[in-house]
Amino acid sequence: MSSLSHLNEQGEANMVDVTEKATTQRIARASGKVIMSADTLAMIMQGDHAKGDVLAVARIAGIQAAKKCSDLIPLCHPLMLTKVQVDFVPDWKNNSLTIASMCKLAGKTGVEMEALTAVSVAALTIFDMCKAVDLGMVISDIAVEHKSGGKSGTWERS
Repeated sequence: MSSLSHLNEQGEANMVDVTEKATTQRIARASGKVIMSADTLAMIMQGDHAKGDVLAVARIAGIQAAKKCSDLIPLCHPLMLTKVQVDFVPDWKNNSLTIASMCKLAGKTGVEMEALTAVSVAALTIFDMCKAVDLGMVISDIAVEHKSGGKSGTWERS
């Protein structure tokens, strides 16, 4: 009925069977940003927030989220991630923080959802920790930047 892999022939939600797929090294990278006031960005980068180190907490939240992706997204497979990395780059000109994640494993299914979840939860954590000083923050541009491994090979955002 559908070419979408998460629907069966009756159009019902279906977890994809990856039993017969080859185990390959798979990597995914995702990014997103949190736009904020100049004062909020300075407070975060200088470590002056009363709640503590915003980026350390957001990094841990992103890593934990990647590991819990299958608990959050109903049809995702539980994965044995071998590496999760979450990094932050300030953009002083645009008063924003870019969040970049990388997830890696040797497995039978990709890690794009885990990389996206890491970025999303890191961004939400920044928002949560800073909302008392800047409720106008905007989370935006969350996207997969790269994926490699598996039958479909490598893909890069152009």
